[in-house]
Amino acid sequence: MSNDLESIVAGAREAFGKAATPADLENAKAQFLGKSGRITELMKGLGALAVEEKKTRGAAINLAKQAIEAALTERRHALADAELEVQLRAEALDVSLPGRMREPGGLHPVSLTMERIEQIFASMGFDVADGPELESDWHSFTSLNNPPNHPARSMQDTFYVDIKGDDGIPYNLRPHTSPMQVRYAHAHIKKYAGKKMPEIRVIAPGRTYRVDSDATHSPMFHQCEGLWLGENVSFKDLKVVFTDFCRTFFESDDLALRFRPSFFPFTEPSAEIDIQFQSGPLAGRWLEVAGSGQVHPSVVRNMGLDPEKYIGFAFGMGPDRLTMLRYGVNDLRLFFDGDIRFLRQFR
Repeated sequence: MSNDLESIVAGAREAFGKAATPADLENAKAQFLGKSGRITELMKGLGALAVEEKKTRGAAINLAKQAIEAALTERRHALADAELEVQLRAEALDVSLPGRMREPGGLHPVSLTMERIEQIFASMGFDVADGPELESDWHSFTSLNNPPNHPARSMQDTFYVDIKGDDGIPYNLRPHTSPMQVRYAHAHIKKYAGKKMPEIRVIAPGRTYRVDSDATHSPMFHQCEGLWLGENVSFKDLKVVFTDFCRTFFESDDLALRFRPSFFPFTEPSAEIDIQFQSGPLAGRWLEVAGSGQVHPSVVRNMGLDPEKYIGFAFGMGPDRLTMLRYGVNDLRLFFDGDIRFLRQFR
């Protein structure tokens, strides 16, 4: 290779070496291998040479061109490696930091309570029913013997939505799971049409909604409605069933129950149910856990049954309240704040 070609190759290597980016490298390449590059101009000049000289000169130019292309490829690889190194440094992981452990999940404490309630009542022969959370006024109030002026219907107690039923009254977010009494009874009667109908024995756990929020109340809370209806079901059965439930739920026979006279539109007579632990931190205090009573004849009639023939009891309790008592929690809002430090205790 002649001195001028060696000088061109050296110049190309120096230019390529100074290129800091791929764009700079392409600009340097154009100076030597582009349409007007130095090697290209030399190739164009071969036409004016004699045949033998053209062969010799052409071979030398080709060697120079190959050397420049090799230098270009080498520099391209170097720039690509440098770019990758920068990227790797930017995305590097500090393996000395502690890893993020994925903790095993678990059921929410209220879900644990709901499951426990369902299992206990299922062992007593109760079905578990589920119903809509968006309810009609008739199912939420009228069918349950609530008069038109009952305070529960007011906007201060019940959430209403911009959807109206056939009666022109807006639907509501159910304030209790009691509508399932009538819904289940209708389905039960239809199921056994033309046959001897067995007793209605069912619980209906689920979410409910009321305009309320403090340490012991939440706008969204849970309720479990219970119903036992038959031809020979008495208030005595209610006391036996609920006493057995409470002692099983709290895993203690060392507690007493008290039925206080009360008033609910859908039962007559009605009673509040209180429990008293005989030992432990809550010993000696009467704690309200449920409302109950004998199903009102008007409600039985709205179920499509004859109140002269069918009689029974209903009760409504708060699984959230039972969860607080079972685990010793004094603020209901802790269950729904989503604080993993609190919830992992029940895992």
